[in-house]
Amino acid sequence: MGLKAFPMSLYALARPLLFALEPERAHHLAFAALKRMPAKPARHDPALAVEVAGLTFTSPVGLAAGLDKDALAPDAFLAMGFGFVEVGTVTPLPQAGNPQPRLFRLVEDKAIINRMGFNNKGQAAALERLRARAGRPGIVGVNIGANKDAADRIADYAAGVARMAPVADYLTVNISSPNTPGLRALQDAGALDALLEAAMAARPAGGPPIFLKVAPDLEAADIDDIARIAIERGIDALIVSNTTISRPALRSAQAGESGGLSGQPLRDLALRRLRDFRAATGGGLPLIAAGGIASGADAYARIKAGASLVQLYSALIYRGPSLPRRIEAELLSLMRSEGHRTIRTAIGSDHP
Repeated sequence: MGLKAFPMSLYALARPLLFALEPERAHHLAFAALKRMPAKPARHDPALAVEVAGLTFTSPVGLAAGLDKDALAPDAFLAMGFGFVEVGTVTPLPQAGNPQPRLFRLVEDKAIINRMGFNNKGQAAALERLRARAGRPGIVGVNIGANKDAADRIADYAAGVARMAPVADYLTVNISSPNTPGLRALQDAGALDALLEAAMAARPAGGPPIFLKVAPDLEAADIDDIARIAIERGIDALIVSNTTISRPALRSAQAGESGGLSGQPLRDLALRRLRDFRAATGGGLPLIAAGGIASGADAYARIKAGASLVQLYSALIYRGPSLPRRIEAELLSLMRSEGHRTIRTAIGSDHP
């Protein structure tokens, strides 16, 4: 059975079994199954095509970084119905990440808390896998980070840009994870300017677009500084946003765990931040929305607020592999109900 044909009813049966397992073990079992499934490229309605940074995305619905950390199955996710896939975060050297347990399902809240800490097998391993898929269709971006114990984190990012550029359709500079101590300090104006200068200088001639992923936990002055510096340094798009360290009202027993919160409780905050960055950039920089997107209505709200693309992760865990297809169908219905023949004319329509 192909991924496209995987019905919601089967996932409804499988989910209790997966949720009975410790989250990381369930994650590894799911990946083992994914790698065995045929990965024929999915087809998308041409009305959903979007161009960002010179790339044509066949659908605006993408997989966020963090699920396929080591580029193990990007083609399987593309076959599932995603218009693009972002792998990583990958760091220059392999690292184990934070001690377990470090991943928690908040089932009552349809949320996840993680404090993974950029656990990955390193850029060399991801580079080898992505080289092996060269020539296959589908946009695959690479999210890069710095090692926890790096003496010079800016140098780590520059090295990641140079190393991963040949196999990435785009690169994402991720400075917004809350699980590497001090990482978010790179969002401060001075550090960010130095980082983006180094990252852009490290991109080889003709290299891929570079995106910047930011946190939702920002003050107004931070937003203005990030928007200004990103534009001045020639960043191609902003991804808004990563997980939050804030804690809205939660019902689950694991609500007190430390780490980044994602899923449904992040939805409203992430939407507000998207609107903030739309205002701060004046529409002059493409925006990619992430955080709490679980339906076509959620995705459409971000698109109307100014996002050219959307990404999801946590909702896939709760709603299963048919979710990207369902979101696409809902997007088509919503945009047509408002008179849009293509999704492109809906982008930023809340800001005429």
